[in-house]
Amino acid sequence: MGTPITKETTVVSKLLQVAWIRRLTSHVPPEQFGRYLVVGLFNTLFGYGDFALLTAVLDPVVPHSYIPASIIAAPLNITVSYLGYKWFVFKTHGNYLREWSRCLMVYGSAMALGVVLLPLVVFLVRLTTGLDRPAPYIAGALLMGFGVIYSFLGHKNFSFRPRQ
Repeated sequence: MGTPITKETTVVSKLLQVAWIRRLTSHVPPEQFGRYLVVGLFNTLFGYGDFALLTAVLDPVVPHSYIPASIIAAPLNITVSYLGYKWFVFKTHGNYLREWSRCLMVYGSAMALGVVLLPLVVFLVRLTTGLDRPAPYIAGALLMGFGVIYSFLGHKNFSFRPRQ
């Protein structure tokens, strides 16, 4: 038969009907990207909750507890993200260490790219909109959108790519 039609598939399919988006995403099954967004939402909630909990637990005993909380939370949050992508989005089998290390590389490169691009995007937002104070927030949101697509393509084509 085919892939069952779900509400998730229908919404994503409608979004992909826009011509330029269709060209960019013609090789991406809509249900896979939809699952990626759902797992990504869970990862965001889990990651922030994990960070907030660790910050609260460490706060009475460690100054600037948000810094060690962030360092401790990062490997756990990346691992939870990795497992969600592996089991629910890309549905690969085996290769746990190889895929996890590649997942770290995708996230690391996305973070490095974000750090490099953020000042440029802040400058461009200020230049084109005249907004000063909100520019870093707007730039961060724009880069987050770019990061979602970059990470999906990185995971699809690198982290979870089948061996050749």
